[in-house]
Amino acid sequence: MALVVIALLPAMAWAQTCAPPPDRTGETAALYAQLGASRGPEEASLLSALLWRIWLAAPDDAAQDLLDEGMTARVAGDYAASVAALSALILYCPDYAEGWNQRAFTAFLAGDFASAEEDLDRALTLEPRHLGALTGRAMTHIRLGNDSAAERDLRAALRLNPWLAERALLEGLDGTDI
Repeated sequence: MALVVIALLPAMAWAQTCAPPPDRTGETAALYAQLGASRGPEEASLLSALLWRIWLAAPDDAAQDLLDEGMTARVAGDYAASVAALSALILYCPDYAEGWNQRAFTAFLAGDFASAEEDLDRALTLEPRHLGALTGRAMTHIRLGNDSAAERDLRAALRLNPWLAERALLEGLDGTDI
């Protein structure tokens, strides 16, 4: 899989950056509206899966290959290879929020919470309503001991999807149920 990164470097150097991610604002807005009005966790889960399908669709084939390589390496427990592939993706597609989000997830799993936080901040700058990045940043804030920031991010995520499993984390942060 590292060969994919090596093989793509000359093309990336020539192209410099990928095409901008397609504007799917209307599609995601409709899904968020349905998610906010969903009647239970099963319905919300189906709608969330549709959002993930959008987020995980990279802007072009080269970007998709890097994303897939980074995620596959992470699943295999090779965090260094995952970070390398996802860093190449970010270099190639700096405006693709999911590249930042996935590298943050790898950093989180590797225990590098400061790097995870930085990448999640960038992902959320690009895609402010990204549920995975919001909940990921909340969990990162918890690990960093910043409970007030974690609570803020969890509440923002719950405004988008009231059925998130992470809602249970609020009880440990503020002592109240939502």
